[in-house]
Amino acid sequence: MTNENTRIRETVWIIGAGRFGMIALERLSRIKASARFVVVDPDEHRFFPVEHPRCAFENMDGVRFILQHLGAGDPPDWIIPAVPVHLASEWCLGRLAHRARRIPLPVELNSLLRNPVRGAGGDIYVTHADFLCPDDCPEPAGICTVTGAPREPDMFRLLAEIRFEDFDPLVIRSRQLCPGVGGYRPDALFALLSRLEAAEGRFLVSTACRCHGVITGIAVDPPIVP
Repeated sequence: MTNENTRIRETVWIIGAGRFGMIALERLSRIKASARFVVVDPDEHRFFPVEHPRCAFENMDGVRFILQHLGAGDPPDWIIPAVPVHLASEWCLGRLAHRARRIPLPVELNSLLRNPVRGAGGDIYVTHADFLCPDDCPEPAGICTVTGAPREPDMFRLLAEIRFEDFDPLVIRSRQLCPGVGGYRPDALFALLSRLEAAEGRFLVSTACRCHGVITGIAVDPPIVP
Protein backbone atom coordinates (compact mmCIF):
# COMPACT_ATOMS: atom_id res chain seq x y z
CA MET A 1 0.00 0.00 0.00
CA THR A 2 1.27 3.48 -0.87
CA ASN A 3 1.49 5.86 2.07
CA GLU A 4 1.99 9.63 2.23
CA ASN A 5 5.77 9.29 2.44
CA THR A 6 6.11 7.10 -0.67
CA ARG A 7 3.40 8.64 -2.84
CA ILE A 8 4.76 10.11 -6.08
CA ARG A 9 4.62 13.88 -5.90
CA GLU A 10 3.33 16.08 -8.67
CA THR A 11 6.01 18.18 -10.36
CA VAL A 12 5.41 21.60 -11.90
CA TRP A 13 7.94 23.47 -14.03
CA ILE A 14 7.50 27.25 -14.03
CA ILE A 15 9.50 28.70 -16.91
CA GLY A 16 10.24 32.29 -15.95
CA ALA A 17 10.71 33.95 -12.56
CA GLY A 18 9.25 37.35 -13.33
CA ARG A 19 5.99 38.67 -11.94
CA PHE A 20 3.76 36.00 -13.47
CA GLY A 21 6.15 33.17 -12.68
CA MET A 22 6.18 34.16 -9.02
CA ILE A 23 2.39 34.53 -9.01
CA ALA A 24 2.19 30.99 -10.37
CA LEU A 25 4.51 29.65 -7.65
CA GLU A 26 2.67 31.44 -4.86
CA ARG A 27 -0.83 30.40 -5.93
CA LEU A 28 -0.10 26.85 -7.04
CA SER A 29 1.95 26.04 -3.95
CA ARG A 30 -1.11 26.87 -1.82
CA ILE A 31 -3.48 24.55 -3.66
CA LYS A 32 -0.97 21.80 -4.48
CA ALA A 33 0.21 21.07 -0.98
CA SER A 34 2.50 18.18 -1.90
CA ALA A 35 3.72 19.33 -5.31
CA ARG A 36 7.36 19.99 -6.11
CA PHE A 37 8.20 23.07 -8.19
CA VAL A 38 11.10 23.94 -10.46
CA VAL A 39 11.41 27.63 -11.40
CA VAL A 40 13.70 28.44 -14.32
CA ASP A 41 15.15 31.85 -15.17
CA PRO A 42 18.47 33.14 -16.59
CA ASP A 43 18.53 36.01 -14.07
CA GLU A 44 19.67 34.51 -10.77
CA HIS A 45 18.95 37.77 -8.91
CA ARG A 46 15.24 37.02 -9.21
CA PHE A 47 15.72 34.01 -6.94
CA PHE A 48 17.43 35.74 -4.02
CA PRO A 49 14.33 37.13 -2.22
CA VAL A 50 12.43 33.85 -2.63
CA GLU A 51 12.57 30.92 -0.25
CA HIS A 52 10.33 27.92 -0.70
CA PRO A 53 10.76 24.46 0.85
CA ARG A 54 9.31 22.64 -2.17
CA CYS A 55 10.92 24.68 -4.94
CA ALA A 56 14.22 24.26 -6.79
CA PHE A 57 15.58 27.17 -8.81
CA GLU A 58 17.43 26.63 -12.09
CA ASN A 59 19.59 29.49 -13.34
CA MET A 60 19.16 28.86 -17.07
CA ASP A 61 17.40 30.16 -20.16
CA GLY A 62 13.91 28.65 -20.15
CA VAL A 63 13.93 27.41 -23.75
CA ARG A 64 17.34 25.81 -23.28
CA PHE A 65 16.14 24.19 -20.05
CA ILE A 66 13.18 22.39 -21.62
CA LEU A 67 15.24 21.41 -24.67
CA GLN A 68 17.75 19.77 -22.35
CA HIS A 69 15.43 18.31 -19.72
CA LEU A 70 12.06 17.58 -21.34
CA GLY A 71 12.24 14.00 -22.54
CA ALA A 72 10.24 10.81 -22.39
CA GLY A 73 11.68 9.86 -19.00
CA ASP A 74 10.36 11.52 -15.85
CA PRO A 75 8.62 14.57 -17.37
CA PRO A 76 6.86 17.11 -15.13
CA ASP A 77 3.12 16.95 -14.65
CA TRP A 78 2.65 20.56 -15.78
CA ILE A 79 4.64 23.25 -17.58
CA ILE A 80 3.75 26.88 -16.84
CA PRO A 81 5.11 29.25 -19.53
CA ALA A 82 5.89 32.62 -17.93
CA VAL A 83 8.46 34.02 -20.36
CA PRO A 84 8.20 36.69 -23.08
CA VAL A 85 8.62 34.14 -25.88
CA HIS A 86 6.31 31.49 -27.34
CA LEU A 87 7.75 28.57 -25.38
CA ALA A 88 5.96 25.77 -27.25
CA SER A 89 7.05 26.97 -30.68
CA GLU A 90 10.63 27.63 -29.55
CA TRP A 91 10.85 24.09 -28.17
CA CYS A 92 9.57 22.63 -31.45
CA LEU A 93 11.97 24.76 -33.48
CA GLY A 94 14.84 23.56 -31.30
CA ARG A 95 13.83 19.91 -31.58
CA LEU A 96 13.34 20.17 -35.36
CA ALA A 97 16.24 22.48 -36.10
CA HIS A 98 17.30 20.30 -39.06
CA ARG A 99 13.92 20.72 -40.79
CA ALA A 100 11.92 23.57 -39.24
CA ARG A 101 12.39 27.33 -39.23
CA ARG A 102 10.50 30.42 -38.17
CA ILE A 103 8.81 32.31 -41.01
CA PRO A 104 7.14 35.75 -41.10
CA LEU A 105 3.38 35.89 -40.67
CA PRO A 106 1.72 37.85 -43.50
CA VAL A 107 0.09 41.12 -42.52
CA GLU A 108 -3.11 39.96 -44.26
CA LEU A 109 -3.54 37.41 -41.45
CA ASN A 110 -4.36 40.25 -39.04
CA SER A 111 -7.86 40.63 -40.48
CA LEU A 112 -8.77 37.14 -39.20
CA LEU A 113 -7.53 37.74 -35.65
CA ARG A 114 -8.88 39.40 -32.50
CA ASN A 115 -6.92 42.51 -31.48
CA PRO A 116 -3.61 41.32 -32.99
CA VAL A 117 -0.32 42.77 -31.76
CA ARG A 118 2.99 41.79 -33.34
CA GLY A 119 5.87 41.08 -31.03
CA ALA A 120 9.49 41.98 -31.66
CA GLY A 121 10.29 38.40 -32.70
CA GLY A 122 7.51 38.23 -35.28
CA ASP A 123 4.93 36.33 -33.20
CA ILE A 124 1.36 37.64 -33.11
CA TYR A 125 -0.39 38.06 -29.77
CA VAL A 126 -4.19 37.96 -29.81
CA THR A 127 -6.83 38.69 -27.20
CA HIS A 128 -10.56 39.18 -26.77
CA ALA A 129 -9.89 41.94 -24.24
CA ASP A 130 -9.49 45.61 -25.11
CA PHE A 131 -8.79 46.27 -21.42
CA LEU A 132 -6.27 45.09 -18.83
CA CYS A 133 -7.42 41.74 -17.47
CA PRO A 134 -7.08 41.07 -13.73
CA ASP A 135 -4.22 38.70 -12.92
CA ASP A 136 -6.57 36.46 -10.95
CA CYS A 137 -9.29 35.92 -13.56
CA PRO A 138 -10.92 32.50 -13.00
CA GLU A 139 -11.63 32.16 -16.75
CA PRO A 140 -15.34 31.29 -16.43
CA ALA A 141 -16.87 29.65 -19.47
CA GLY A 142 -19.93 31.86 -19.83
CA ILE A 143 -19.46 35.43 -18.58
CA CYS A 144 -16.49 37.81 -18.65
CA THR A 145 -15.58 38.75 -15.08
CA VAL A 146 -14.73 42.34 -16.07
CA THR A 147 -17.52 43.32 -18.46
CA GLY A 148 -20.26 40.98 -17.23
CA ALA A 149 -21.05 40.27 -20.89
CA PRO A 150 -21.26 36.82 -22.49
CA ARG A 151 -17.79 35.52 -23.21
CA GLU A 152 -16.52 35.48 -26.79
CA PRO A 153 -15.86 32.08 -28.42
CA ASP A 154 -12.84 30.31 -26.96
CA MET A 155 -9.63 31.65 -28.45
CA PHE A 156 -8.06 28.20 -28.67
CA ARG A 157 -11.00 27.05 -30.82
CA LEU A 158 -10.92 30.13 -33.06
CA LEU A 159 -7.20 29.72 -33.75
CA ALA A 160 -7.68 26.04 -34.58
CA GLU A 161 -10.31 27.00 -37.16
CA ILE A 162 -8.27 29.61 -39.03
CA ARG A 163 -8.03 29.05 -42.76
CA PHE A 164 -5.42 31.27 -44.34
CA GLU A 165 -3.58 30.63 -47.61
CA ASP A 166 -1.64 27.36 -47.31
CA PHE A 167 -0.98 27.61 -43.56
CA ASP A 168 -2.29 24.81 -41.35
CA PRO A 169 -3.26 25.72 -37.75
CA LEU A 170 -1.87 23.72 -34.82
CA VAL A 171 -2.95 24.78 -31.32
CA ILE A 172 -1.99 23.87 -27.77
CA ARG A 173 -4.63 24.80 -25.21
CA SER A 174 -3.40 26.49 -22.06
CA ARG A 175 -5.48 25.04 -19.23
CA GLN A 176 -6.12 27.03 -16.10
CA LEU A 177 -4.70 25.46 -12.96
CA CYS A 178 -5.88 28.23 -10.66
CA PRO A 179 -7.11 31.82 -11.18
CA GLY A 180 -4.65 33.66 -13.41
CA VAL A 181 -2.31 30.68 -13.92
CA GLY A 182 -2.38 28.47 -17.01
CA GLY A 183 -0.19 25.75 -18.42
CA TYR A 184 -0.13 22.47 -20.29
CA ARG A 185 0.99 18.92 -19.81
CA PRO A 186 4.13 17.70 -21.62
CA ASP A 187 1.95 15.33 -23.66
CA ALA A 188 0.52 18.38 -25.43
CA LEU A 189 4.00 19.47 -26.48
CA PHE A 190 4.95 15.99 -27.66
CA ALA A 191 1.70 15.73 -29.65
CA LEU A 192 2.47 19.06 -31.32
CA LEU A 193 6.01 17.94 -32.11
CA SER A 194 4.73 14.67 -33.60
CA ARG A 195 2.33 16.58 -35.87
CA LEU A 196 5.17 18.73 -37.16
CA GLU A 197 7.59 15.81 -37.52
CA ALA A 198 5.11 13.90 -39.66
CA ALA A 199 4.29 16.84 -41.92
CA GLU A 200 5.74 19.42 -44.24
CA GLY A 201 4.58 22.89 -45.22
CA ARG A 202 3.67 26.09 -43.38
CA PHE A 203 1.97 26.18 -40.00
CA LEU A 204 0.34 28.63 -37.61
CA VAL A 205 1.54 27.21 -34.29
CA SER A 206 -0.41 28.68 -31.38
CA THR A 207 -0.81 28.45 -27.63
CA ALA A 208 -4.09 29.84 -26.32
CA CYS A 209 -6.53 29.84 -23.43
CA ARG A 210 -10.15 31.00 -23.62
CA CYS A 211 -9.26 34.68 -24.10
CA HIS A 212 -5.64 35.11 -25.17
CA GLY A 213 -3.13 33.47 -27.47
CA VAL A 214 0.18 33.70 -29.31
CA ILE A 215 0.90 32.56 -32.88
CA THR A 216 4.21 31.64 -34.52
CA GLY A 217 4.78 30.97 -38.20
CA ILE A 218 6.79 27.78 -38.77
CA ALA A 219 7.83 26.12 -42.02
CA VAL A 220 8.76 22.44 -42.05
CA ASP A 221 10.81 20.96 -44.88
CA PRO A 222 10.16 17.44 -46.23
CA PRO A 223 11.79 14.63 -44.25
CA ILE A 224 15.32 13.74 -45.28
CA VAL A 225 15.27 10.41 -47.06
CA PRO A 226 18.44 8.31 -46.65
